[in-house]
Amino acid sequence: MPKKQEETPNQNTLYAAEQLAGVNVMSGNQHLHTISVLVENQPGVLARVAHVFARRGFNIESLAVSRTEDPTVSRMTIVVAGDDAAFEQMGKQIYKLVDVIKVIDHTRDDLVGRELALIKIKAEDATERAEIMQIANIFRANMVDISEDTVMIEVTGKSDKLDAMQRMLEKFEILELVRTGLIVLMRGPKQT
Repeated sequence: MPKKQEETPNQNTLYAAEQLAGVNVMSGNQHLHTISVLVENQPGVLARVAHVFARRGFNIESLAVSRTEDPTVSRMTIVVAGDDAAFEQMGKQIYKLVDVIKVIDHTRDDLVGRELALIKIKAEDATERAEIMQIANIFRANMVDISEDTVMIEVTGKSDKLDAMQRMLEKFEILELVRTGLIVLMRGPKQT
């Protein structure tokens, strides 16, 4: 069973004494915070972590969870909006959960972050299909399914790219859309 990792002063942990303000301002003193939570890969852990956010009145903007290179550990990448003081307190409460190994605030880190979206669009004729394919090419998206009257596109990138592509496709009828939520890793040799 993985043990809670001891933190060094240069790591951006939520329970560090000096916490930098978020870089993405939402409203007033609220910022977007991107955090990684390393947890034991056990049933119920996601529910317990999500409950801490709900109890403190935070809305989760994005959530992605999967196993890591160690099959006994899962990584949660969570994006939430909130003020820094409340967010720091909430991070301390998450860290106290039994199954939590490590909590890192990536708000100021140099990250590579991506989302994936699948978009199913109504395309009743060849002209619409060609126009949709042209938009997909501009956004470097992939056509993953095509039928007589629908097209499905897979697009990967930063959130603003996915938002822009969705806006471009709104003139067609978007039948279904699903997004993974943000996933991130820190650039360079530093561990996320």
